[in-house]
Amino acid sequence: MNKYKETFGVDISKDVFDVHGSNKGHDRYGNDGPGFKKFLGHLPKGSLVVMEATGYYHYRLAQFLYKNGVMVSVVNPLSVKRFIQMKLAKVKTDKSDAKAICDYALVNEVPLYDALTDSQSECLQLFRLLDMYLKQRTATKNKIHGEDVLGVPSKFVYRSLVRNRKQLDKEVTAIESKILSLVKGDQQEQLTLLMSIPGIGQKTALFLIVVTDGFSKFETASQLCSYVGITPTIRESGSSVRGRPRISKVGNRKLRNLLFLCSFNACKHNTACKEVYERIVNKGKSKKLALIAVANKLLKQSFAIAKSGRPYDESYVSVLPG
Repeated sequence: MNKYKETFGVDISKDVFDVHGSNKGHDRYGNDGPGFKKFLGHLPKGSLVVMEATGYYHYRLAQFLYKNGVMVSVVNPLSVKRFIQMKLAKVKTDKSDAKAICDYALVNEVPLYDALTDSQSECLQLFRLLDMYLKQRTATKNKIHGEDVLGVPSKFVYRSLVRNRKQLDKEVTAIESKILSLVKGDQQEQLTLLMSIPGIGQKTALFLIVVTDGFSKFETASQLCSYVGITPTIRESGSSVRGRPRISKVGNRKLRNLLFLCSFNACKHNTACKEVYERIVNKGKSKKLALIAVANKLLKQSFAIAKSGRPYDESYVSVLPG
């Protein structure tokens, strides 16, 4: 039974957000400050507001409601999508989506939103900007290589590309320095501990600290692994379906990708991870499945070391459950 006085499902778009209350029905507000305040004024005390994680659009509303004492839940869009598919819904509008989110929250136990600190928020924004610049830098490097292959037909184009790459190098360095200073201000000790793990680099350690709020958001390693989605998804059924193992798409994609990249180095230099990798490969399983297991092991090591406050020790981490 729902324990809240009323449950509101919110479907957010760029300019507006549609709301469906379990008692009040449908309404629409502007996706801006005045719209937030108007919605807040219409909320009965003891209500729960549920919305999908939609990147930039949901964040401002979730933070505003949280800071004003409203119970908020941000749910995985894939879970709501599956819920709608199970109901065989034939209509899809902003209004119907808001109602579907409300219905989903009424029959499922949804997690309460834990607002980000100002430092966390800035770090996540910096990481998003860093990703964009890194992609641009890679594209620029590829273009420069292409011009080299062509024999540099245009000196103007080539020089412009080189200037652009140098500017991107400066921006990447500045962003990495800013992230490092923000994290060092609060969690220098934890950063040092995580970087003592063979395979965990500075970027991954920084991102781990930011998204987990210094690992305070999770009580167990299994909770963290579920959040990240760093578990293999096996697709086998009967004698005909034999899909390749892959990483689950549910969870924090950015952190998942970082850990997967770390697994290549960890299976060479991290004793416990190397044992996991070799054991799985020797059983005839795919190397990708083994690397996913290594990434999972890295995450468990990170959790144990962050919680214990002790640096990496092969004899200690080797007895952790794999």
